[in-house]
Order: sequence, then structure tokens, then C-alpha cells
Amino acid sequence: MSVYQELAELENHGGSAALCTVTHSRGSTPRQVGSKMLVYPDGRVSGTIGGGEMESRVITTALDVIDKGLPQKLDFSFSDPAQGDAGVCGGQMEVFVDPVQPKPTIVVIGAGHVGQAVVHLAHWLGFHVIVSDDRPEFATPDAAPYADKYLIGTAAELANTIEINPHTYLVLTTRNSGLDVEGLPALLDSQAAYIGAIGSKRRWQITRKKLKELGISKKKLDAVVSPMGIEINADSPEEIAVSILSEIIMLRRGGDGKRMKS
Repeated sequence: MSVYQELAELENHGGSAALCTVTHSRGSTPRQVGSKMLVYPDGRVSGTIGGGEMESRVITTALDVIDKGLPQKLDFSFSDPAQGDAGVCGGQMEVFVDPVQPKPTIVVIGAGHVGQAVVHLAHWLGFHVIVSDDRPEFATPDAAPYADKYLIGTAAELANTIEINPHTYLVLTTRNSGLDVEGLPALLDSQAAYIGAIGSKRRWQITRKKLKELGISKKKLDAVVSPMGIEINADSPEEIAVSILSEIIMLRRGGDGKRMKS
């Protein structure tokens, strides 16, 4: 299987890897421009960009790139290993290491008016969207169009139903605090990048108090964003969805939420 076929498989199955490509080569080097290698999170590799000490260093960097999601460019000289060079071929080489990450997933838990608006906007923004609701009539394409997957069940069952990884954003747009108390304990043990709960500050205070009484630690509770979203004085379900998705995009991209005009 070629590297391109493996990249297609990663995209289809939501996998992670790092694509390492020789982007510059001068003089005598192990491989030429365009040579590619895939590095998987478990250290497996497919293809080669030259082997030896240089490739070993690239693999180490690739694992860091997978973990952090940030590309890196590496420059190698092949003259004097005593000075830290990666070989003695005599040339120079540049390798670009690019993270291959799955499409981020938004799981909308509770498909009422706000949940439906979040589904619509998240789809438009390019997220993989999952809808979950304990009411069968709400977890349907008719009720919440544009989702990629519909699940009937409680929030507590989600951790055993879908993969929740660091590319997953959990948006609880539930209809009452009791559902949050029931569902959050299992979700707090997941690797989700974001767990947000809708509602007022008072609603979250009530929910948090009940969760503490169930033995949920302060550290886990502090991971929940509630009320979620950026303060834009949103009123309608659509405006609330904009607020929620703005916060998620800000966290994904490392923004600060401030106005760009000073």
C-alpha cells in the first residue's frame, strides 16, 4: 500500500499520523526531494526517507508533532557526526513533518432548539457531528438535519458507544440539570478536548454541588465549561450556537476571544 493509500485510510477511519517529506536536498543525501514516510502514534513507520540516525531523529520529532498537532521543519547536515550531524554523506537535507489528524468531532448531547442550531453550524464549519438524545424523536435527521451520526441513549452511555479522544468536543445542550448530573461522571473520565454544559451560572452551581456529593473531584469538575460560549449577549438558539462554536474554535486555534480592532 502506498503512502497516499494509507493517508486515504487514515482520513476514512479518523486516524492520526505524521507525514514526513523531504522538501530540500543538496549534494549527497540518503534520499531525494519528494521522498515520504508516515509515522504512526505507536512508532510504526511506513516508507523511508533514508534510514539511519537522521530518520531516527525524524521519527522522534514526528511523535511530538502527532502529540501537539503542530508541524515542524528539520534541517540536516551530513558532514561531521562529531559535531552533531546525522551522517557523513556530505550533503544537506530538509524534512517537513506534518501532522495528519482526524476531523474534529462535536457531540451534541440534547437535540432541542439550541442543540439543533449547534448541529447545523458545526456541520457548516466542517466538524464531524454526532447527535445524542434519550428521546428517539429528537435523534433523527428530521429533528436535527446535517449530523453525520444519530444516537438514541443517555449521556452516561456515550463513553461506551463512541470513541471520545482529544479531537472530540462534547456539547451538553440538555433540557435540565438532572441529565447533566446523570451523564457527566462518565464523560469526565474521557479524553475529550472540551466538555461544555449549557445553562446559567446558577444551574451549573446546582449541578456541580450534586456532582460533588456523588464524589466527583474538584479537578474533574473544573474541566467542565459552564456556562459555555463566548459572551456576545446571545438571545436566539442560533446566536447561542455561534457563541458556543466561537469558544470551541478559539480553543482549537489558540485565540484569545478579544476584538481584533484595538
